[in-house]
Amino acid sequence: MIRSAAAERLRAEAAKRILLTDGAFGTMIQNYRLDEAAYRGGYDTGHDQKGNNDLLVLTQPGIVDEITRAYLAAGSDMVATNTFNANTISQADYGAEPLVRDMNLAAARIARKAADDFEAADGRPRFVAGAIGPTNKTLSLSPDVNDPGFRAIDFDTLKDVYREQAEALLDGGCDFILIETIFDTLNAKAGVMAVREVEAARGTEVPMMLSMTITDMSGRNLSGHSVEAFAYAVAHARALTVGLNCAFGADLMRPHLAELAKLVPGLIMAYPNAGLPNDLGEYDELPPETGRQIADWASQGLINIVGGCCGTTPPHIAAMAAAVEGVAPRPLPSVQPSMRLAGLDPFVMAA
Repeated sequence: MIRSAAAERLRAEAAKRILLTDGAFGTMIQNYRLDEAAYRGGYDTGHDQKGNNDLLVLTQPGIVDEITRAYLAAGSDMVATNTFNANTISQADYGAEPLVRDMNLAAARIARKAADDFEAADGRPRFVAGAIGPTNKTLSLSPDVNDPGFRAIDFDTLKDVYREQAEALLDGGCDFILIETIFDTLNAKAGVMAVREVEAARGTEVPMMLSMTITDMSGRNLSGHSVEAFAYAVAHARALTVGLNCAFGADLMRPHLAELAKLVPGLIMAYPNAGLPNDLGEYDELPPETGRQIADWASQGLINIVGGCCGTTPPHIAAMAAAVEGVAPRPLPSVQPSMRLAGLDPFVMAA
């Protein structure tokens, strides 16, 4: 197995300082006020394409490139591809399943070129994460309240969907695969297995990043796992980073992040929303407030990599960059070997 040079570079950089990832793509895309024709471009799938942000890497690549470069200019050390829904399950809503590989290839190439250009300009390493969202299916729960045993998809099918996307992202030049917004831990495990299959087929290490989404104030995701249970459930993946994203702003995410930071022996990456949405579904938290809260995270030694999710923009990332400048990154804890198991809650077997 050929080791990933990019993963070693990321670890080396993360040992020196707190790194920055990017912010939201959807928030930025909304600012362009695109109509359906602008989304559709020259493609005719028989479906309305308005809102299909992933298709823009093919129909409006200049916009995606402009957003990516805005985040790099704001201070991002890593950018993610605009591929959150670039999978055959999600794209079925738009009749765009045949375009999935092309979407992922194009998105990865846009991000790779922008990252390489910024690294060439100042010599600071830049990285590209291939973003894989959770799809709109769940392996752990039934969509039919009258049939709790029913599942809309099976594990192997979802694994294959993830594998198709991961392969295209890597072919396009991504350094890592980011399995994000994990609302169902079993979905994430299908993603982990998909990446491991790709890794075995290529004979090359494919570093993974795993990011859980908490869906209520109790600190659990939609499949019911607590933060600690999630950490144990995915420990076998030996992910490059483990962390949290979406759902909450930095203030409400903080206690759950603090718990996770004690459990994970590797790097922690977190990217909160710009607070909670208002009644119109918009985010009102301004960059200085986000920066203040991230400064608190940094001073408490909770993070190695930080960025933004829904509602965040390049000014939010710039505020985060200023907040963490000169602050030491979270030291990696020494986690003693033990049998750690997880159902919905964790179980640690006493020695």
